[in-house]
Amino acid sequence: MCASDAGADAISDGYVYDPESLSAEQCTGDACAVCHTRWPRPRIALGVLPDGVSVFGCGDCAALVGAGAPVAADTRVFAAR
Repeated sequence: MCASDAGADAISDGYVYDPESLSAEQCTGDACAVCHTRWPRPRIALGVLPDGVSVFGCGDCAALVGAGAPVAADTRVFAAR
């Protein structure tokens, strides 16, 4: 499920998440990798696991980590858990 025995050649572009720091739901894309939100299901790719599987986040968290649409500097962004 969250096994990480793949080599470096399997890693694609983007931030690589440590599967040990994520829950099983986060590893499978059923929960946001940042705030653990399950509904609505996260749809924005934030990065990958070492085995190349994509890690997803909700829109608010994607904006916080810089993976979503650009946010103006004077806009407040909140993440709730």
